[in-house]
Amino acid sequence: MRELQAANYEKSVKLFDSLEARYPYSHYAQQAQLEVAYADYKNSDAASAVAACDRFIKLHPKNENIDYVYYLKGLANFPADKNLFARIANQDETERDPTTTISSFNAFRELTTHFPDSKYTPDALKRMKYLVNALAQHEIHIAHYYYNRKAYVAAIDRVQYSLLHYPLAPGNELGLAIMVRSYDALNMPTMRDDTLRVLEKNFPNSKYLKEPIDPAKPWWRFWEL
Repeated sequence: MRELQAANYEKSVKLFDSLEARYPYSHYAQQAQLEVAYADYKNSDAASAVAACDRFIKLHPKNENIDYVYYLKGLANFPADKNLFARIANQDETERDPTTTISSFNAFRELTTHFPDSKYTPDALKRMKYLVNALAQHEIHIAHYYYNRKAYVAAIDRVQYSLLHYPLAPGNELGLAIMVRSYDALNMPTMRDDTLRVLEKNFPNSKYLKEPIDPAKPWWRFWEL
């Protein structure tokens, strides 16, 4: 514990592992497993932290701290800092793998579903909202990528996926605008106008609308995407 508190995470993990190996059936062995997961998390070793959490959940599903383990698993893959560094590096949104974001969301969902009264649940719910928006934004960025390359059907498919799975995400405003432009490029005026009405109904003050919908006016009422 002294090594852990001194931020010597790798050394603390080795000591906790030794403790568990020598006294595998003791109360301290379970505590050591918890501390290993936490130390890996603090050491920014997300893969090891998640693996330690999964092992603990499998071995001790009725442990009194199991809600904390789900919470820690969610934190380990929470992408806030990773997104910050990606923005700094100007990483292409289409190159990101959302797997860890989905894993984080699923861990928090397990926590909030099975332990609604846990002290960790309120924060987990806030993080889930953030993650939903992040996942939707990922889909919309890829749709925009396809739209710019004239792959209009692929762009529409990506937006539809976001609308289906993340219907309340703010990023769907841009997604609907991309759909309208894509349907127009595909010469599908009925679908274009239907989508346009959905955009105005859900985002009446959208920056992608220059003025209220008028069927007599062409699609180019939009600002540039």
